[in-house]
Amino acid sequence: MTARRNTPVALIRNAAPFAIRAERASDVVAREALLDACFGGDRHARTCQRLRDGRAPAAGLSLSAVRQDGRLAGTVRLWHVSAGGRSALMLGPLVVDDDCRGLGVGAALMQRALTVAKARGHGAVILLGDAPYYARFGFSAAKTGALSLPGAFERERLLAVELVEGALDDASGMITPTGAWLPKAKASRARNRKAPLAVPHAA
Repeated sequence: MTARRNTPVALIRNAAPFAIRAERASDVVAREALLDACFGGDRHARTCQRLRDGRAPAAGLSLSAVRQDGRLAGTVRLWHVSAGGRSALMLGPLVVDDDCRGLGVGAALMQRALTVAKARGHGAVILLGDAPYYARFGFSAAKTGALSLPGAFERERLLAVELVEGALDDASGMITPTGAWLPKAKASRARNRKAPLAVPHAA
């Protein structure tokens, strides 16, 4: 009698079109080009940039979305700030290459950033962005009404999510940078004249 074999059926899935990983030094030129394409040459004059100038991003919270061919699909960074005396992170910029629209790159970067931030013990994340987009990640203006940014901004776009309940209770006043200062050489911005199209999410 011949034993009957159960032939396993392989479930073939399409490989993910991108992967999320920690930002590398080799990503910097492409990241700067992507940001220039998205926000324009005057992006360094934007309000949120004042919280980033000359500062190092929060440890472990500079993330890149990379395509299968190694090209940059998107990027996000988070920064240490004081939210009216409360320790928090400021998210931004979050940007996705225009060629990668509809692939969920922005959402994947957001989810990974929040997961890592919570795992590292951070209590809250603040950003300046579109409420309908960020509501799915728990962001709202419920705890930001008494907070301000060092420059012009639209009040309804200042959003936050608490990773620890009560982290932003009674937070009021100016949001100010608290991250470590970069050495002068590293504080200079890399530039790339030929920039790809990009989709902005958070400033």
